[in-house]
Amino acid sequence: MAEAGLLPLLVWLSPAFPVGAFAYSHGLEWAVETGQVRDAATTQEWIADLLAQGSGRNDAVLLAAAWRAAADQDDAALRHVAEWAAALQPSRERHLEATAQGAAFLVAIRASWPTEAVVRFDAAWNGEVAYPVALGVAAAGHSAPLGATLEASLLAFVGNLVSAVVRLGPIGQTDGQRIIAALVADVRAAASFAESSTLDDIGAAAFRSDIASLRHETQYSRLFRS
Repeated sequence: MAEAGLLPLLVWLSPAFPVGAFAYSHGLEWAVETGQVRDAATTQEWIADLLAQGSGRNDAVLLAAAWRAAADQDDAALRHVAEWAAALQPSRERHLEATAQGAAFLVAIRASWPTEAVVRFDAAWNGEVAYPVALGVAAAGHSAPLGATLEASLLAFVGNLVSAVVRLGPIGQTDGQRIIAALVADVRAAASFAESSTLDDIGAAAFRSDIASLRHETQYSRLFRS
């Protein structure tokens, strides 16, 4: 059962799955514009901070809470985490990034990977849904193990951010792959922390990333939606 539950993750977290992740840079476009992210070393440091102290860490905690609530069929807990996840975004663009991807993910899941967990979630919550919550609910519904779901989600997060920096120009594809490989240990550490976390562990200190997402809203020339 656990091994079978891993297979959907390979599909859902592939760049081919229609959530539109390619359209978002998570504020990195501003960081590149201002020279804060300018090469492989600064790219890796920026993303590592997000995993340890920023949005990657928080999203993993939220995903874990959603997975547990869906697995336990605890509608009250699921509503609570859904509300938190939508409210915690630090800027208008990051709110769009989280909720637009969450909505797109659920549309695709309902059409092609239906599960009672998503049906139950739809009945319990009619507000905006952040991406980690949507993924957590679907993963629980398809018996994907929490630890594997967290690791796969965080690795996809890293891959998408690296892809954004590659497209913005400071690094090439080979450097991008080196960065992803170097951050695997950070991904595992963040996933391990989140697996035993509660919502009381929510908190972040990656202020430059949050500021970058705010600054990006008025950036003159942009490739990305965030």
